[in-house]
Amino acid sequence: MEKAYEIWRAFQDRFLARAAALLLVGCTLLALIEVVRRYAFGFSYEWQQDAVTFFILSGVFLYFSISQRHNAHLSVTVVPELLETIGPRARLAGEVVKLIALSFSFVFLLAVVWWGIPEVEDSFKYESRTESLAFPMWPFLSALLVSFGFMAVSMFFQIYREIQKLRGRSVLEEPAEAGESLD
Repeated sequence: MEKAYEIWRAFQDRFLARAAALLLVGCTLLALIEVVRRYAFGFSYEWQQDAVTFFILSGVFLYFSISQRHNAHLSVTVVPELLETIGPRARLAGEVVKLIALSFSFVFLLAVVWWGIPEVEDSFKYESRTESLAFPMWPFLSALLVSFGFMAVSMFFQIYREIQKLRGRSVLEEPAEAGESLD
């Protein structure tokens, strides 16, 4: 499992993060060009707004699984944090609550992907398009589903880590980031 997690981290860091960054930087530049064109030259292309919107969303979608892996997303941790302060048994209960929440989220994401596949197929079949009619919708919907799938993979590793933690084992540890101290 350690080797699989190492491969997953490498895929995220070497491919997903770079693809998301490229999309975000490219769309930011496209938006700036559109602003200059609109206000300096008095004309713009309708398709650029759709391009910026949907490609930025795709870049954000691609980053979902990386945010999940680093716990760098919005999460409600009141119950585990409160239980952690009470004592060892309550801390254990907090870890179980965290595991249950992760498991529920994992199953939910799998369901969204499963039932989202027909939506992507319909979008392709019926040639759904963005508001400007310049872009088909299926690539953006596909990016969303793939990103949810990638997020589910990250959650799977987190669930495994939590189960092992409850068993008293330390597994799938993140390598120390550059600049962090190794106390």
